[in-house]
Amino acid sequence: MARSNGVALNFRTSGGKSAPPLILAHPLGGNLGVWDALAPALDEKFHVIRFDARGHGGSPRVPGPYALDDLGGDVLALMDDLEIARTRFIGLSMGGAIGQWLMIHAPSRLEKIVLANTATHFPDPAGWNGRIRSARENGMSLLAPAVAQRWLTPAFAAANPEIALNIVKMLGDCDPNAYAACCAALRDTDLRDAIRAAPPCPALVIVGEADPSTPPALGAALAESISARQVRLPTAHLSCVEAEQAFLRAVIDFLI
Repeated sequence: MARSNGVALNFRTSGGKSAPPLILAHPLGGNLGVWDALAPALDEKFHVIRFDARGHGGSPRVPGPYALDDLGGDVLALMDDLEIARTRFIGLSMGGAIGQWLMIHAPSRLEKIVLANTATHFPDPAGWNGRIRSARENGMSLLAPAVAQRWLTPAFAAANPEIALNIVKMLGDCDPNAYAACCAALRDTDLRDAIRAAPPCPALVIVGEADPSTPPALGAALAESISARQVRLPTAHLSCVEAEQAFLRAVIDFLI
C-alpha cells in the first residue's frame, strides 16, 4: 500500500527490479486484476507496477468529488513512493485519460506511453449523470452487468462465460461512491486542446473496432492529435482481455 498525496493506493509489483519500469492503469470500475493474463509476459521485459485507483479493488474509499488532477496526482505520488523517476505507461479507458494527464502535466516522468480504448474527451454528459445517479442510488448491482456488456463483444462473452462473469464481479466489487466520483471526473474531462500542446512523447494508441464506449473515431482523433502510431483490434472496450495476444504483441514491440 502506497500512502502519498493523502490517499492510500493498493499496488503490486512483478518482474525484475532492474528492468525498465512499466505502470499499468486500469479502466473505470476495474482493478489491477484486469492485467492478470498479460502480466507474466510483461514481467519478462519490464518491472511491472499495477495499482488500484482510489476506491477500486484493494484501495480504500476516498470521499469525492474527484477530478482528473486527483487521479493523475495519485500516480505521481505512487511513482515518488517507489522512487521511479521515469516510466513506461499503459492506460486503458480511464487509465488512458490518466496517461494523457501525465503527458500534459508531467512529461518528464514518461519514457513511452500506450493509450488504449480511451479519448481526449468523453461525450454524453447525460449518460454520465445517469451512471452517477444509478451508482449512488442502487450501488453497482444494476450498473455492473450493463457496463460489462460494453466491455466485451457478444461473441467473445458467449465463448468465454467465465471471463464475462468475472468482469461483472469486478465491476460489482467497485465502491459505488468512488465509481460515481470517477464518472464525474471523466464527464468533466476535455483534453483536446491541452494534449496538442503537450511535449512530444513516443505514443501508441490502441482502438477497439467494436468499442461502444470509446468508438474508433475518438481513438483516431487522439492518435492524430499526438502523432501516435495506431493499432486497431477487433474488440469492444476491454481490448487487453478480448485480444490478449495481439494487444501484448503491439505493446511489447512498441515499448522495448
